[in-house]
Amino acid sequence: METIQIDYDPGMVSYERLLEVFFGAHDPTWPSPIRQYASAIFTHDDEQARLAKEALATAGSRSHRPVSTEILSYSGFTRAEDYHQKYYLRNTPLLASQYENRFPTADGFTDSTAVARVNGYIGGNGSLEQLEREIPGLGLSAETASALKAFVVKRAGR
Repeated sequence: METIQIDYDPGMVSYERLLEVFFGAHDPTWPSPIRQYASAIFTHDDEQARLAKEALATAGSRSHRPVSTEILSYSGFTRAEDYHQKYYLRNTPLLASQYENRFPTADGFTDSTAVARVNGYIGGNGSLEQLEREIPGLGLSAETASALKAFVVKRAGR
């Protein structure tokens, strides 16, 4: 099973809000054909487990179908293979090459906030207005910043 680990500041966003986003972004009733793609929430303590179970029950009652998402106790995190990291960005060579030059190690590339933000924009998250505000902090050349803006505009169908 591949996992996504989210480090968050509870002073900025609550665990409950993260659960809302999680259940709003996927179908908890979808049965995975293989374990690797199963849906699960890994909790770090009893309170997270309790809140996750409540959110899962709410999501299940809305769908009127059996829920497949599991609630499991966290026991460690293993990074996915490099080719899974920042997938959208890796498939956009002009933008990827700029960050790969700046972050030559796999961990440096994967752990970069700027890389994560750009990957998100390429993957269809965020508006042009948000990108315009963030561009100065992303460390892009003028050419790649322009290419990213064009990509977001095209994606939005403008």
